[in-house]
Amino acid sequence: MEKYRIVNPATGETVREYPTATDADLRAALESADSAQRAWATREPSERAAVLHRVADLYEERREQLAAVITREMGKPVKQALGEIGTVVSIYRYYADHGEDFLKEEELDVASGGRAVVRKEAVGTLLGIMPWNFPYYQVARFAAPNLMLGNAVLLKHAPQCPESALEMERLFLDAGLPKGAYVNIFATNDQVADLIGDERVQGVSLTGSERAGAAVAEIAGRNLKKVVLELGGSDPYLILGVSDMSRVVKNTLMGRMANAGQACNAAKRIIALDEHYDTFAQQYTEAVRAIVPGDPTDPDTFMGPLSSDKAAQTLDEQVQDAVSKGATVLAGGRRIDRPGAWYEPTVLAGITPDMRAYQEELFGPVALLFKVGSEDEAVDFANHSPYGLSASVQTDDAEQAERVAHRLQTGMVFVGGPAGTAAELPFGGVKRSGFGRELGRFGMEEFANHKLVRVVR
Repeated sequence: MEKYRIVNPATGETVREYPTATDADLRAALESADSAQRAWATREPSERAAVLHRVADLYEERREQLAAVITREMGKPVKQALGEIGTVVSIYRYYADHGEDFLKEEELDVASGGRAVVRKEAVGTLLGIMPWNFPYYQVARFAAPNLMLGNAVLLKHAPQCPESALEMERLFLDAGLPKGAYVNIFATNDQVADLIGDERVQGVSLTGSERAGAAVAEIAGRNLKKVVLELGGSDPYLILGVSDMSRVVKNTLMGRMANAGQACNAAKRIIALDEHYDTFAQQYTEAVRAIVPGDPTDPDTFMGPLSSDKAAQTLDEQVQDAVSKGATVLAGGRRIDRPGAWYEPTVLAGITPDMRAYQEELFGPVALLFKVGSEDEAVDFANHSPYGLSASVQTDDAEQAERVAHRLQTGMVFVGGPAGTAAELPFGGVKRSGFGRELGRFGMEEFANHKLVRVVR
């Protein structure tokens, strides 16, 4: 059975444990959400928007407290934790400001006369299954558009994020959201399977591993429930034609090492043309070696620990597998010998297909460098992956950037900088990185009933 508990990854200390929900707790949560959703959906969109504005206000007012929580839970440096909360505020404000427009009826041209409109309406109660790497942001991507739409949310957070999960539930209630419209549940995997099958749950959104996504999609498919999946990534970062290598190195460092490399859309495979490879590899390796992991509560710390001992162990096994099969360690390459989930910022070269790192996602501060001889080879190598979340293209040639962007098999492409996020930009991938989109107007399309109303005259 999963245990909901806080284990500080900077020290290895167990801070607190929380009880798992009983079956009776879950029945009560379902009943509460079902009842609240029907009332919430009848509210005017302007009323729902006002609540979301208040949610954003409370995130701003509580930002220091909320940031400290996730620093303790999963080791995020406090400066980056505060940055995450800033992004969350922008997401709730975005849907509060634009949600009413997104919900406007769409008039259709009808060849046979009369009138036809399509309305976007709530579908009911949704289940969100969220990860630990961005505890507030991942929830905001799912909750903000769906609450604006009139859906209710049952939220199962990662077992290592119980405190932030409870803080969010409390914040929604304090903002004036009706009790039951957003309910936190400390559910087990078996209980989640039962929830998906319940007729009151109309859809599921999961951000997490490929394995978790496949399991949830199988259960949802069996129960004819719609699913949005945002899964893993092994995102390519293409260095094709640049004059300012220092800028590229800085962007690449942020793209791979922020949040200790624990991001699905981090720049995990760095692919450089041979004419740039040596210069880039030297400068980038020096920059990575200069990173000193430190106390995540210190505002000057850029990199803290990994999220858990298990995460550090898994990453080390992948790295040692590569090294044992001939990979070259340019920087780092091992766990740091101190209590907690610490890992050296690492750069590896010479990765070959027989290594786990060639196809698996490395969820931590490990960059893989690859040398290619041409643009075509770079694109082919970038696309040779089971994943297709995002990609970055670094080139001074605008025509090349556009050409390459269209050839990459990913859900997102970023030109001139690392992958990122913003409230107005759709987020999602293809292939084994999942399906569906979050954020932007697309975030209100996934779990909406596009109801046709046809008036014949």
